[in-house]
Amino acid sequence: MSIKGKAYVVGVYEHPTRKADDKSLAQLHAESAKGAIEDAGLSKSDIDAYFLAGEPPGLNSLSMADYMGLKLRHVDSTDTGGSSYILHVGHAAEAIAAGKCRIALITLAGRPRSEGMATGTTARAATSAPESQFEAPFGPATANMYAMCAMRHMYEYGTTSEQLAWIKVAASHHAQHNKNAMLREVVTVEDVLNSPLIADPLHRLDCCVISDGGGAIIVAAPEIARTLKRPRVAVIGHGEAPKGQMGGHVDLTYSGAVWSGPAAFAEAGVKPADIKYASIYDSFTITVLMQIEDLGFCEKGEGGKFVADGNLISGQGRLPFNTDGGGLCNNHPSNRGGLTKVIEAVRQLRGEAHPAVQVKNCNLALAHGTGGSLGTRHGAATLIMERE
Repeated sequence: MSIKGKAYVVGVYEHPTRKADDKSLAQLHAESAKGAIEDAGLSKSDIDAYFLAGEPPGLNSLSMADYMGLKLRHVDSTDTGGSSYILHVGHAAEAIAAGKCRIALITLAGRPRSEGMATGTTARAATSAPESQFEAPFGPATANMYAMCAMRHMYEYGTTSEQLAWIKVAASHHAQHNKNAMLREVVTVEDVLNSPLIADPLHRLDCCVISDGGGAIIVAAPEIARTLKRPRVAVIGHGEAPKGQMGGHVDLTYSGAVWSGPAAFAEAGVKPADIKYASIYDSFTITVLMQIEDLGFCEKGEGGKFVADGNLISGQGRLPFNTDGGGLCNNHPSNRGGLTKVIEAVRQLRGEAHPAVQVKNCNLALAHGTGGSLGTRHGAATLIMERE
């Protein structure tokens, strides 16, 4: 079933906090929901579907729906890490197209900064997951697993640390205009390379920030969208895919975007060259580079050249990306920032991004997320939206 044009993103909200010492996780979810509902011009009683990734354990769509007093006929707690929220927009569009609901709410919230979580450098604890007994004894940390991908990409294609650094430079050029961004100082390639090495070859400035915060998205049926006083942003393409260890046939140089991207483009009936703006999940600089290749913006192995020399900076590059500063500079709540990628893409399509980074004639945007680890297993989700 195609979802092209059968659902619209009608409300978005990004929580302004980056350190929420005085708020609970549930409060952040609820305040974000309130912001998105108000942005859409709706009321809480209009919501009949709720999507929430099950993180942390015990906090799911059932408990949060009860907390917020929502009366629902459709719920979804699908959790694919940082890609969950982009996947949720696609699932909400499918549910609306199938007549399961008319107005869906998606929320994200997290307090890793207030809770002092070293989300990238602390070894992951053993779990009940089938792979845990084999991997946990070796103390894998998120930064290490992404560094493996970066090192392999460098070995295979000659990618350099200088090229990766350009991704952070572009993000910082955008973040300087975002009053809520954690890191607003513009950095240079030299600044990135001179920052401490975290996991060879990734430096500290190759890594995303750790922040509290959250956000929310409202997806609605076409007949609802037409009654609202907001620019109409149609969901026209969606794709999702997992990537694992492939039965031992491991190739660290590509991500699940090689499957989710083509599916989204095919449904939307557009190609990568048509995209005016891209929100790309940026847990690390290598995450961005690999996904740009896998989504078809350049050939595999050419990502280093593509991102260099300011090509991702709005107003001067070929592919404006993450104009809010992204996870590298703005925020990365709950150790998963896919939802904020949709928010900034919607801002661009509405013409509501900061004037210094607003893409001219932005009528087609992509949001893409990765959840889990590029070095082991992850989910990928791609969303294409169009301004009517």
